[in-house]
Amino acid sequence: MQSKIVLISDDSDFFEYIIPKLRLRKSDELFRFSYSDLPDKVHLLSSSLLIINSENNQEQAIQLLDMVNDVPCVMFGYNNDDEFMIQAYKKGALAFITLDADETEIDAKLIPALKLITLGEKAALYREMLVCNNLITKNNDVFLDFTNTLECEVNNINKNSSTATLVAIAPDDKSKYVIQPNQLETVILNNVRKNDILMSYSFNKYFLLLNNTNQEKAKIIWNNIKQKLPEGIYAGFATIGNNSRQHIVNEVLNSLHRAMSLDSSFIKSGDGESTNNFKNYRKEVNKKIMQVVSPVFYHIQQIYNDKLFGINIEQEVLEEHGIIRLISENYSAEFKVTCPGFTAVNIDISYNKLNEDSDALNLDNKRVTLEPDELESGLLQDLITEFIQEFKQAAEEHI
Repeated sequence: MQSKIVLISDDSDFFEYIIPKLRLRKSDELFRFSYSDLPDKVHLLSSSLLIINSENNQEQAIQLLDMVNDVPCVMFGYNNDDEFMIQAYKKGALAFITLDADETEIDAKLIPALKLITLGEKAALYREMLVCNNLITKNNDVFLDFTNTLECEVNNINKNSSTATLVAIAPDDKSKYVIQPNQLETVILNNVRKNDILMSYSFNKYFLLLNNTNQEKAKIIWNNIKQKLPEGIYAGFATIGNNSRQHIVNEVLNSLHRAMSLDSSFIKSGDGESTNNFKNYRKEVNKKIMQVVSPVFYHIQQIYNDKLFGINIEQEVLEEHGIIRLISENYSAEFKVTCPGFTAVNIDISYNKLNEDSDALNLDNKRVTLEPDELESGLLQDLITEFIQEFKQAAEEHI
């Protein structure tokens, strides 16, 4: 798969510095521009990875990020300028790297960005195939990077005091592996409006942003879409209004999994089971909960092993609790699942400094409490994925 990489700098020496570190393949396309070239070359910036550097004018680099906010960008700075770095991240940069960074740090920040542009190219090719086969219209699209897309849309909606609803869409555990790849997005895209935005969250799971739509109307739109989808597809809803992106994501995922739990009960009483023996019943509940927790924790560790650069992941599942730990050089985080009785499942998330000289992460300890029958593998995997992404981003900001 061919990748297109655009280098932008006002220092010609930067090109000689960065090209050997990109480890280009024969099929990759590489372009080098100065800032003065951009007005004539701006059409080449889409569907590319931009690597931006500015020695003499940091303002023009930030302005460029503003102009290409839908394109993956990595910013190279000449020194550890915290203000410049914060501005770059706020404007959507995927990573900020200084020229004195070692090879390991450069690889750790560049490789995920290169993978992201590869995913975008694959999505574009798949979209062309669907258009050629008359499965979707040419203008339909699905955004792969939901985090930045949703962040930008939420800010605009709140800024304009407009009405919008976020919908989380997913199959249940029985259906998720029999649905054909991209089958859901194809149906959804053909039944929404031009100003609605579909975003990929994970395998066969999507966020749909319905603009100028309250929850009541959103549910009418969803019911029309659902009639064209296979059985076992569910949706959750959250109104966007003066809340952070993360708060809205948590709310809509909780709504999704509440909808799923209405159709299936996690805990069912067996023949002759007596709830009079509290200790035995609590033990049985714990056992059933850990039967959900154990495979999800194992699956998460297999996904992220050796893929969280600079962060180790550990998991531990015992009879009465399950724990996932993330450990970086200066910080640790813990995602702990317990069921202290048979009435609730507690998920406790905590963050700690390992080095007293390190700044505290801008993350709060929190607890999520669920009914036992609300806990299912899809919800648990979603919560852990959000936990890992939050810690990874916060830890990288303190590098």
